[in-house]
Amino acid sequence: MDAVREKLAEIEKQYNAVNEKLMSEEVLHDPKELTRLSKEEARLKQPVDAWRTLQSLDDRIAQAEEMSSEPDEELKEMARMELEECLPQREALLEKIQHLLIPRDPDDDHDVIMEIRGGAGGDEGNIFAGDLYRMYTKYAEARNWKVAVMEASVSEAGGFSQIIFSIKGNDVYKDLKFESGVHRVQRVPKTESQGRIHTSTATVLCQPEAEETDIEIDPKDLTIETHRASGAGGQHINKTDSAVRIVHVPTGITVNCQEGRSQIENRETAMRLIRARVYEVYKQKREEEEGKIRRAKIGTGDRSEKIRTYNYPQNRVTDHRIGLTLTQLDRIMEGKLDNVIEGLQAEEEKKKLEEADA
Repeated sequence: MDAVREKLAEIEKQYNAVNEKLMSEEVLHDPKELTRLSKEEARLKQPVDAWRTLQSLDDRIAQAEEMSSEPDEELKEMARMELEECLPQREALLEKIQHLLIPRDPDDDHDVIMEIRGGAGGDEGNIFAGDLYRMYTKYAEARNWKVAVMEASVSEAGGFSQIIFSIKGNDVYKDLKFESGVHRVQRVPKTESQGRIHTSTATVLCQPEAEETDIEIDPKDLTIETHRASGAGGQHINKTDSAVRIVHVPTGITVNCQEGRSQIENRETAMRLIRARVYEVYKQKREEEEGKIRRAKIGTGDRSEKIRTYNYPQNRVTDHRIGLTLTQLDRIMEGKLDNVIEGLQAEEEKKKLEEADA
């Protein structure tokens, strides 16, 4: 356990250095750096608190062991009682510390940009995309996260052929990063006169929203065009070149935004989307180059991977990656996703521990 104590001592040094910087005038007048360092301080606080508790327990145990060698029987009894209290506490704390020291995904504290598209099943796929959007909105509301629609293509039958939205709050990506993939629904569509069960799909993409400090995009790498928006969107929409298309030339990533009320608004939304998508591409490339295609990862995180089935007749939800089946679809569609998300997080933690021990 000496390695654990060395690691904790190093984290404490980092924590003290961050605290010192947070008190400097320079940082107090730099909102971005203040935000970054505040997040870093919050990330380090829990292991530092655990380290200080561990040091206190180590001292008490050392003193009790010293007392137990005394000839005085009363002192020996006191030492025995102290050890009976402290040794189990230290064992439990060391187990907790092992989990605290699991490498944290640096994107866990990021906000997210989610995209949901109707897939197989035509209108029913689009309706299901709308149901998933509502589910995530309800989940976000329960956590006091803020949801904002960035782009949406409403389907005539209901739901969306595509909807892109941001969610802002604490550790949003940590909870929602496993949602990317194909979500499959089995139910009787409203349009089905024979009462037959149909299988339809919607795809979800969840990406961390990259901040300007996360990635620097050279303006020279961008091609920005304006054009007249098409489709529903208000009377103004076909009268001005309010829609914005941005291409990131090195990666070929293209986004088109037209839902905003002005060209400025659409340009800002398009830049947020470009930044998130370019960040994701470069992150994956970096992980591959460093040999970090992690075995600890649950699934591929790819849009094409089938991850979950929602069976309405049996009120059942199954997450295929971890073999989790819950007969509480009605609750889950109301945003009560905790059991699913906690199951995925526990599996990720287990895999990371196995990876660390390998």
